[in-house]
Amino acid sequence: MRVPSTSPVRARLRAGLRKSENWVELIKFTLVGGSGYVVNLAVFAFATSSLHLHHLAAAALAFVVAVLNNFWWNRHWTFGAADGHAGFQAARFFAVSVFAFVFAAAVLEALVRFTEIPVLGAQAISIVAATPLNFIGNKMWSFAQRTSASRA
Repeated sequence: MRVPSTSPVRARLRAGLRKSENWVELIKFTLVGGSGYVVNLAVFAFATSSLHLHHLAAAALAFVVAVLNNFWWNRHWTFGAADGHAGFQAARFFAVSVFAFVFAAAVLEALVRFTEIPVLGAQAISIVAATPLNFIGNKMWSFAQRTSASRA
């Protein structure tokens, strides 16, 4: 009887979980995300209450402000990728962020439409739901550390 071998994804995940630097990055990413979360919610609250924007328009504005904050901090502090090409990193970071934003916007709209949760609470929940997508996308693609073999 042959024992199935571990899939490459599972092996990579297991190896990644054993590296302490990945856990440090996750903690830093969470702290940066926390600051972006506060920025996002503050802009969202201001946009809905003072500017009287629709909740999806307010979410888009809050997203833009928070993504700028998060890009800078993640590039320079979380992933220490300031030596990489900022334009490429920004484009990838933005693409990952847009993907996560679309997911979060769908969650937001569902919560607003189908529950009694206030819009600010729904926005908070939608951001939390999208956070894992952001971390994985940015760790594995936006700020991925290239090996010497992949630079050649």
